Amino acid sequence: MLSYFILVIAGLTAGAINALAGGGTLISFPALIWIGVPPIMANATATLTALPGYIASAWAYRHDLHAEGTLKLRVVYMVTAIGGLIGAVLLLVTSSDAFTGIIPWLLLTATTLFAVGPSLIAMVKRRDLGPVGPVASALALGIVAIYGGYFNGGLGIILLAVLGLIGFENLHNMNGLKNLLSAILSVVSVTTYAVAGMIAWESALVLAVATTIGGYLGARYARRIQNTRVLRIVIVVIGVWMTLVFFIF
Repeated sequence: MLSYFILVIAGLTAGAINALAGGGTLISFPALIWIGVPPIMANATATLTALPGYIASAWAYRHDLHAEGTLKLRVVYMVTAIGGLIGAVLLLVTSSDAFTGIIPWLLLTATTLFAVGPSLIAMVKRRDLGPVGPVASALALGIVAIYGGYFNGGLGIILLAVLGLIGFENLHNMNGLKNLLSAILSVVSVTTYAVAGMIAWESALVLAVATTIGGYLGARYARRIQNTRVLRIVIVVIGVWMTLVFFIF
């Protein structure tokens, strides 16, 4: 019963902050570990529970999607899917002990990316780097997709930064593509995890329902929040605290 309570609270919180500012994985992933789900399975399950949000957001932006830069959209989709598959396979071949040792570093990376995300994206957009070639663009996108297939935390921020780096300029297009690419690589990685038996389905169901409700409530009240800076600071503090806990224990 306590495990369900933790998952419901974590899901409601993760869904709400995803709708308001992002960073829900910093809540859902540790919660799964704390109720006893093995780390690799917790990572796979957290990715599954984030997937409905990606799909819903991508659908909302469907009319804004168009190619920019030097890559056609079908190439962008293909590179993302391949990268997600590679990342998922890398996770599955990582030993449990090794992944446990990596967890605090992954949380630290995700927290740092979330903290510096707006500044990073603004910096990329300010710099006039000129057109990036298709090979370099595909390589950069592929590396990010591999990361996303391995660990979902901080994925949105990295995708936005890379899309800006490889020639995307329209913010609505970038946001829509970020969500669609997150959905694509998550579908591929979650399918891989499921085939390998690495999804904690019961926990996933509870967390997914709670996350969906939290996302709806968060989106409903999002327009009332004029300044999300305080919220972002709170999320970063939570991320730092969880990172320290995993480093210590």
